[in-house]
Amino acid sequence: MSKTISVTLQNKILSVEKSSSLKDFIYQCGLPEERIFGALVNNEICGLNHKVEFDCTVEPIIDNSHEGSKIYRRSLCLLLAAAAHKIFPGKRLIVGNSIDHGYFYTFDDDKEIVQSQIDMLLSKMKNMIKQNIPFETELFSHSQACRILEEEKLTETRKMLEFTCPPGIILDEIDGFYDLHYGPVVLSTGVLKAFDLMKYKDGFLLRYPESYDCSKLNTFVDQPALSKVFSEYKAWGKRIGVTTVASLNELCLSKHSTQDFVDIAETFQTKNISKIASQIAEKKTARVVLIAGPSSSGKTTTSKKLALELLAIGIVPKVISLDDYYAGIDRTPKDEKGNPDFECLEALDVELLNQNLLDLFAGKEVQIPSYDFHTSIPYFEESKKMVLKENEILIMEGIHGLNPKLTPKIPDELKFKIYLSALTQLNLDDHARISTTDNRLIRRIVRDSRYRGRSAAATIASWESVTKGEKLHIFPFQNNADAVLNTALDYELAVLRTYAAPLLRCVKPEEKEYAKAAELLNFLNMFSTIPPSVVPPRSIIREFIGGSDFRY
Repeated sequence: MSKTISVTLQNKILSVEKSSSLKDFIYQCGLPEERIFGALVNNEICGLNHKVEFDCTVEPIIDNSHEGSKIYRRSLCLLLAAAAHKIFPGKRLIVGNSIDHGYFYTFDDDKEIVQSQIDMLLSKMKNMIKQNIPFETELFSHSQACRILEEEKLTETRKMLEFTCPPGIILDEIDGFYDLHYGPVVLSTGVLKAFDLMKYKDGFLLRYPESYDCSKLNTFVDQPALSKVFSEYKAWGKRIGVTTVASLNELCLSKHSTQDFVDIAETFQTKNISKIASQIAEKKTARVVLIAGPSSSGKTTTSKKLALELLAIGIVPKVISLDDYYAGIDRTPKDEKGNPDFECLEALDVELLNQNLLDLFAGKEVQIPSYDFHTSIPYFEESKKMVLKENEILIMEGIHGLNPKLTPKIPDELKFKIYLSALTQLNLDDHARISTTDNRLIRRIVRDSRYRGRSAAATIASWESVTKGEKLHIFPFQNNADAVLNTALDYELAVLRTYAAPLLRCVKPEEKEYAKAAELLNFLNMFSTIPPSVVPPRSIIREFIGGSDFRY
């Protein structure tokens, strides 16, 4: 049998020894070493220590790519965990939510982290970067890995191995510190030059560069409302004893406990929707509720549940769909590829919308437009007329809801703005968080398959465009909200796994979407399954898996 294999590297065909590491030949692509963080091997994301065993196509993952940025952040987190373990060996460092371009950290003892502790961590990290310490990836037996994690007192990480039990466990190592491997890291600490630790509330932020540019940090923009909601959910999770995937998996072993947790999670979310309804009522001048949130954040179901809560306190909601106000293909701007940009604000007839709202608030009858998505032409139906009475309020949901330019003619006292985010408080373990964006992508993969006949690969292929639109049209305006609602349910990924995993397994290695599909599948495999039958008929999750009591 041949001891060499054929590797296609950026249109060059190389003959390399079987079991060679990527770092042995990848620099032949001509890029500087410090810019290459990993590689796609037949569309699988791999670290540079990965050994190639068969003919393959290799594409470098560079610093200014989306995947390169993720590898950089993952490496920073591992470096911070190692520094904290060495300086504060008796403390558990816990990662939290993302805030702007940073991850929020606290210690598990509920004591505030003071500036002197942050300075010690920062100094240790910088010293380790200066030493250019290598990151190593090692394979251990299951029992060896358990023993190592127990010795390091990584209790939640160790607990995860009760539910993930292959004979071999991969651990990352840096300067004698081990942690569970969740994906590639850089070869050594020397490239991790752009970062900072910043005091924030009772903890601190690990600040990292924006995606696509690992050379510098942006100016920090606080997100106080989102941070407050996450803190509330984190405290709630801690009170009920479910803060990690391992603790959720423990709960899944008992059918009775699982149903109780589902009911508690749903009740807590409904309580928060009810609280927002009360806030709307307290703002006696409000005539329109504007709901915005990124894709698959549950805007439609939230609107319906909020409508029920408003009815319960004597306020009658009426719904206007922003989709009805598309201006038409001839008035829609083009994107950089020359295609109609239906995501931009200018694709809507903002002038007509504002005039309709002013007329409704003045007690006039209004003819609401309709939009034909097949012909991309707006039209009017005689039957589609509306009058707004004194005890009635409008609900409008859409990506531009919080943008002041959507309703410039409407005084602020007439508006109540709500921002939605699927912000799970669960972590994989102490040091590994769950991506809000990945949570939403899994929701969308399931919904697109069930209701639009789209494959997981097709949904993944369009996701970059979706998230680009969110960064432009939604996230910059989240601080304009009067209220923030967390639409994540901490049991949902255990339910969505049943639907999403088979779809993700159908993505072939020959497809470029395989990298993300494999990443999501590995992530979902960490969850024990919860049967869909336990999901209430009016849950937000029903918007994605079907079987809802609501009509969509």
